[in-house]
Amino acid sequence: MTTARLVLKPLTECDAEEMVGVLGAPELYTFIGGEPPTLEALRARYARLAVGHSPDGSQEWVNWIARRAEDGVAVGTVQATVTDGGRHADVAWVVGAAWQGRGYAVEAASALVAWLRECGVAEIGANIHPGHTASARVAERIGLAPTGELDDEGEQLWRAQGAPGRTTVDEHPERTEKTR
Repeated sequence: MTTARLVLKPLTECDAEEMVGVLGAPELYTFIGGEPPTLEALRARYARLAVGHSPDGSQEWVNWIARRAEDGVAVGTVQATVTDGGRHADVAWVVGAAWQGRGYAVEAASALVAWLRECGVAEIGANIHPGHTASARVAERIGLAPTGELDDEGEQLWRAQGAPGRTTVDEHPERTEKTR
């Protein structure tokens, strides 16, 4: 999948070597918890995720590396956990500290949401730490709104606004181009 400035490709275990640097800034974990992964830990995680589904088959995992189209440099990831027989997806995004503030998160997450909609996903949501204003802005830009509910970890639940099948992505078709 491509956008105006990005190429989104399914992650593989081989991506871990480059992504350990992208995900290496400690400030990325202020709101999501944890710490920068080691290469070995990231390889193991990517090997599990690349399978594309949970061990029991109840979840489909969509995990893509976002790369700049101009030079192929990885800038972050987008992901979706699809449940309820393909009706619901929770989305997330991470852009490396060196590439933040350039609109990459909105561009990649918009493409992911548009793709999920094309696949028939009716309900899209995200869980965002209440203090993470940058992620809240991304969520708003991709058509999500806070519900006023918190999950078990204290994160704000965000859900798509309006009727199923409509997000702000629909208002900006030039942002996403699906390619094969």
